[in-house]
Amino acid sequence: MSVADILHNDKKKIAWLCDPDKTYGDALLYAGNTAQKAGIDLILIGGSLVQENHLDECITALRSVTEIPIVLFPGNGMQFSDKADAILFLSLLSGRNPDLLIGQHVNIAYRLHKSNMEVIPTGYILIDGGEPTSVSYMSNTFPIPRDKTNIAVSTALAGKLLGMQAIYLEAGSGAPLCVPNRTIKATKETTNMPLFVGGGIRNAKTASMMFHLGANVVVIGTAVEENPDCLFDIVSSVQNKI
Repeated sequence: MSVADILHNDKKKIAWLCDPDKTYGDALLYAGNTAQKAGIDLILIGGSLVQENHLDECITALRSVTEIPIVLFPGNGMQFSDKADAILFLSLLSGRNPDLLIGQHVNIAYRLHKSNMEVIPTGYILIDGGEPTSVSYMSNTFPIPRDKTNIAVSTALAGKLLGMQAIYLEAGSGAPLCVPNRTIKATKETTNMPLFVGGGIRNAKTASMMFHLGANVVVIGTAVEENPDCLFDIVSSVQNKI
């Protein structure tokens, strides 16, 4: 099954966002094995910085313990590995930094064209998560204010009209606040597109709420870094309630 097929099926999906700078070695193997046993749907790999260029190594390690599809979540065009199953081809729609709207994409386009990798054009939208995050600093952009739901929805709608295949609402890794409920609900109702929601989601209750509001994929990052076993509770709760 392709990643696009996974995104479009009716199942509510849990993704683990693996930052290779923060989870590696034995910790990476343990988290990957836990993700497999818990039954999550996708592994996203990448981050805002990724100081060490060891994506190939990380993906190979994950392949040894899990069959879950591995999807690149690149912070820039350097974060590429043809060992992944697919790539979220992220365009930072909420910012006005041309390098992250199209510049990095030009740098990597030919390699993607020559590869067999599945490409998912994705509108990436930063929402204020309560404090500055790595992604806002590294992207040199400002997130959309939490109370400006109309701006977030119009941005997502513009992405749809430009041909994006998915929308990713992001509060930022480790954000104290999640994407606001009204923003998730309004974005899903207006665009009716596959919707990722990430940032600040640390427990089953919050994940279930994101799904109730319209998210198709809930992305867990920091909570897995701190305790991979949290995935068992989150997946079990979602399966029982949705």
